[in-house]
Amino acid sequence: MNSINNALAAYQTALNRIGSAMPQTAQVNLVKSEKSFGDVLQNVVDEAVASQKQAEITTINGIKGQADIQDVVLAISNAEQALETVVAVRDTAIKAYNSIMQMNI
Repeated sequence: MNSINNALAAYQTALNRIGSAMPQTAQVNLVKSEKSFGDVLQNVVDEAVASQKQAEITTINGIKGQADIQDVVLAISNAEQALETVVAVRDTAIKAYNSIMQMNI
C-alpha cells in the first residue's frame, strides 16, 4: 500500500509542476475535476470489495439452496473481474511510479 501512496504523491507532484508551467487559462481546465486520482482509486477499491462481499453472500445462498447456480457463477465472475481490475491498476501505478523515480531532474 505504501508503494501506491508514493506513486500517488509522485503523480500529484508532477501535476503541480505541469500546472505551474502552464498558462493560467490551461490551469483552469485542470482544476474543474472535483475528484482526485486518489478518490477515483479509492472508489474502485471500494467497488471491488463490495463485489467480493456480494459474491460471498451469493455463494453462501447457493450452498443453502436459496440461489440459482447461474447467479453464483455470475457473482463470482464479477468479483474476479473486479479483483483483476484492481491488480491491473495497482501494477500500472507502480510501473508509473518507478518510471517517474528513474527520470533525471
